[in-house]
Amino acid sequence: MIPKDAAMLLSFMNLKLRDFYPDLDAFCEDTGEDRTDIEERLAQIDYHYDKEKNQFV
Repeated sequence: MIPKDAAMLLSFMNLKLRDFYPDLDAFCEDTGEDRTDIEERLAQIDYHYDKEKNQFV
């Protein structure tokens, strides 16, 4: 289960992407989380997924 709070979600996602997953799609496939939901929630605090860096920036 991913954090509801956007700031906590940002930290959680970047940690998971850095340490465990090659990209956001792999994370979503493995966990069953909705990519669009994650991206929309983080966009609300002006963070967007950067595929090259494999993190939200």
